[in-house]
Amino acid sequence: MNGERRIEIIKPFGEAFELMTQILFKPFSFEKWLTIGFAAFLSGHLSAGGFNFNFPFGNWNARESSHNLSPIFDEWKPWLVPLILGGGAFFLALIVLFAWLKARGNFIFTDCIVRNRGAIAGPWREYEREGNSYFLFSLIVALAAMITIGLIALAIVVPLGFFGQSRSEHEMTPVIILLFILFGMAWLCFAIFFALITYFMIPVMYVRRCRAMDAFWEVGRLIFDNGGSFVLFCLFSICLFIGAGMISGIATCATCCLAVLPYVGTVILLPVFVCLRAFGLRFIRQFGPQYDVWAGITPTTPEPPPLPS
Repeated sequence: MNGERRIEIIKPFGEAFELMTQILFKPFSFEKWLTIGFAAFLSGHLSAGGFNFNFPFGNWNARESSHNLSPIFDEWKPWLVPLILGGGAFFLALIVLFAWLKARGNFIFTDCIVRNRGAIAGPWREYEREGNSYFLFSLIVALAAMITIGLIALAIVVPLGFFGQSRSEHEMTPVIILLFILFGMAWLCFAIFFALITYFMIPVMYVRRCRAMDAFWEVGRLIFDNGGSFVLFCLFSICLFIGAGMISGIATCATCCLAVLPYVGTVILLPVFVCLRAFGLRFIRQFGPQYDVWAGITPTTPEPPPLPS
């Protein structure tokens, strides 16, 4: 409840489901489906599952393999450090690239849902400023999180190592377990809260065409002022994610694991992804026109046919 405004949970989901059917099935267009699927793919919906690689090295004899690899290792030893550094730099560059594409893709996918269209190039150019701002914000947050985790780990490990010298292992084990449990719970709560803010930053930036930091403070204030409504949103979203996971598993089995392939799985499960994203957009619009992504947008759905006279 926000003044006289009633914030609902089930109604936005029903609206999101109806919106999904209008976008993808009324009328059905395979080209539009593939385009929106690519937008969802760019936004981070890679497939219906993950990858499991089975390396055929299990039957090697340990002594024989060690003997065969020793000359090769000696030959490549001078290049080992440059290869590790180069591989790490390449892997880091890939992570940054995918994060940038995901930031830009979030606005493209949102635009496809809001305007009921399959378009990539148009929203890619139109929301370049907002997408880059969101990417830089996410990158800074990720670095800050890594530094914070390292500092907290040092703050826990160093005192434990100092006091553990004068205490037995049996006395220190419960303390270590308790500290890590408390740290894990605190970090989980913070991660959920921060993920909630960043999730709703997209529609706020889409509507206001503002920078990421401005959207961050705006969404944070909105969550603090309407904590109960967002808690219900999180609980209901958990149920939706469980249901989506079950649908993903069924789709994976029904398609003989084709649904786990990148982009292919996105296209197969596109109704799920569109419905979930539309649910968030329909939910936040209840807090006022300043959060309504459809404010000022001319609907692109086809006009109904005239009634027979």
